[in-house]
Amino acid sequence: MAKEPLTLFSVVIPARDEEASLPHTVRAIHQEFLGAGIPNEIVVVDDGSRDRTWEVLASLAREIPQLVPVRNEGPNGFGRAVACGLGRARGDAVVIMMADASDSPSDAVTYWRLLNEGCECAFGSRFIRGSRIVDYPRVKLLVNRMANLFIRVLFHIPLNDTTNAFKAYRREVIDGCRPFLSPHFNLTIELPLKAIVRGYTWKVVPITWQNRKHGVAKLKIKEMGSRYFFICMYVWLEKYFSRGDYRRR
Repeated sequence: MAKEPLTLFSVVIPARDEEASLPHTVRAIHQEFLGAGIPNEIVVVDDGSRDRTWEVLASLAREIPQLVPVRNEGPNGFGRAVACGLGRARGDAVVIMMADASDSPSDAVTYWRLLNEGCECAFGSRFIRGSRIVDYPRVKLLVNRMANLFIRVLFHIPLNDTTNAFKAYRREVIDGCRPFLSPHFNLTIELPLKAIVRGYTWKVVPITWQNRKHGVAKLKIKEMGSRYFFICMYVWLEKYFSRGDYRRR
């Protein structure tokens, strides 16, 4: 069935202590979307920052009208910040991007075009032909590949980069995947796995990823293993035991 043309692309960016990274990240997205003629808003969620993140966002908002600074006033956590941003986003399509400039704005443009062609989800992979990775820490890369292999085998899917947050969805997919259970980085796998299990269409394209130049990574591998496993098993149980109760109609 043909999809309605999209009218607004919402970028949702969770940010905690990202004062050094945000100016480049927001300006790069703004310029790329401006050049591509994409109607957009950039929703940046300050997730309890202790540095000057909020002041930086206020300054950038005076420069870039599309920027929507939001404060997560509730409990903090990556997943909670993303959920807060999704709740504020007005677009009929949404892309989740990182504040540290690791995601390429030009890849987000590719996502927008895929969604406009009728795909309901646009997933990028850092590990297929045509992709590019810059300065990925070796230990994290090894853990990443093992986690993605586990997910791939468990769900019998060809997607080999489920753990990457940088993905785009039509609004109906976001609404169809509620409620969100993951308060932390495990939301990065909850969203795509629910979308796949619940029957939304998706396509994978190669993307570029580069390590942050400022600040420190917020993902702590030791803290996240059990949380990733929990959400994997939750969605797996839905896939095989819910009798399709949550699938799209």
